[in-house]
Amino acid sequence: MWYLNSKTMEKTQIGQPVPQLPVEDVERTQIYYKKILGFEILWTYPDKSIGAVGREGVAIFFAKTNSSIEPNIHWIFAENVDLTYAEFKDRGVDIIEDIENKPWNIRQFAIRDLNGLFSIFIMTCKNRPPFLNDQTHQ
Repeated sequence: MWYLNSKTMEKTQIGQPVPQLPVEDVERTQIYYKKILGFEILWTYPDKSIGAVGREGVAIFFAKTNSSIEPNIHWIFAENVDLTYAEFKDRGVDIIEDIENKPWNIRQFAIRDLNGLFSIFIMTCKNRPPFLNDQTHQ
């Protein structure tokens, strides 16, 4: 089986996952993320069914859906969460959870985008949170 020699195989480097979020209107969502959240529009498919935005190495894809949109939570790390919080407040972002220190050793706040159902939590840590450094689950 493929996994039998996995301990001797060299690991290749892979990147962070890119979420693909269902939205009612891809272009409208991209414009919101650009004007309100400070992202850049990376690309839009000609039929406007899918597109992407990005900011400081973070990319988010949007795909048009005709189905109901379920809430999603996405954790995004910020170099300085207090400055990001202040920037988003100044930009008029819908902040649904004010900034605070959490008992799990992070500082975070939460926002909701124009689709009304997506919450994005933004947090900071000089050192990675313990749950990302835990090697016991490998």
